[in-house]
Amino acid sequence: MARGIARAASFGGRATAGWFSDRRVTVAVCIGNLVAALLVLRSLTSSFAPTPERVEVVQYTEEQIRRVEESIRIRREAEPVELVQAVKKLRKVFAREEKRRRELPLELKQRVSYDIVGRLHDLGDNSSSIQQREALEAWRVEMLKDTKSASIQNTSNLGLSNEEARMLKRALEFNWHALLEDIGLWIPVEVPHTEHDDKPENEPEEEEIIAGPPLNPQCNAELHADYGGAAVKWGLTHHKESAADCCQACLDQAKNAKPGEKKCNIWVYCPSEFGCYSPDKYEHKHQECWLKQDDRPKLNFKDKYTESYRDSHPRAPVVVPWMSGVTSA
Repeated sequence: MARGIARAASFGGRATAGWFSDRRVTVAVCIGNLVAALLVLRSLTSSFAPTPERVEVVQYTEEQIRRVEESIRIRREAEPVELVQAVKKLRKVFAREEKRRRELPLELKQRVSYDIVGRLHDLGDNSSSIQQREALEAWRVEMLKDTKSASIQNTSNLGLSNEEARMLKRALEFNWHALLEDIGLWIPVEVPHTEHDDKPENEPEEEEIIAGPPLNPQCNAELHADYGGAAVKWGLTHHKESAADCCQACLDQAKNAKPGEKKCNIWVYCPSEFGCYSPDKYEHKHQECWLKQDDRPKLNFKDKYTESYRDSHPRAPVVVPWMSGVTSA
């Protein structure tokens, strides 16, 4: 009896050891961890899941609905229907012109450009833009006749086929300016300029205003005049506020000159704020006052510089900027 119980106990111990081996325990732990992870993941996803939004139904009154309908009606009536239709028509026209422009082959455009350049070359280098435009229009008229005859008699000066003549005729009639643009030809418009002198014949010339106080009658001032002579006082370092002051300086120098000194009898003043031109190497500035002496005063320049002088002196202006005078005793 005791031996049987001992065998049963030993058998039960081996069975328990078999069921609770290390491998089985590891598998059981892994399954438990997996189940726990799934539970945690489910709880997380359920907590972050978006809650369905509540749709609130807005109830409008009849007055509000009427105002909305009236607003829609006003907006529709304010739409620029005519403008929209005009824009649509323009788009169709532009699309047709673009299509016609693309229809003309490049080789045909080159032949047209060569023929036009030859026609313009025959006019010469001195031709005006008006003559060039007239020659261009005459060429267009001739080519229209040529394309019409080509479609009837199969003859063309440019050797065009019937299809090319048809395309060129359409371009000359409806898309002439676009064709000129495509071949790179542009002739500027010549605007005739005519000066109209509305001044009455007997009306005196307007006198120029001289800045500063009035000049002494002894100054004999001359506008746009430049007298020569030996320098008594260099104007580069001798500036005066006005022409009257410059002339008075000349009179005072002649009055107070010592025996043997040159007495000033010519004054030359620069009234221009931009300075005055002179052919020498110096830069003559505003208010320069030159005191000179010459027994026989002579004008270097008067009123305007001649065209030949300006050709040889490119810096020279048209009008003489200086003013000067020969004093009277």
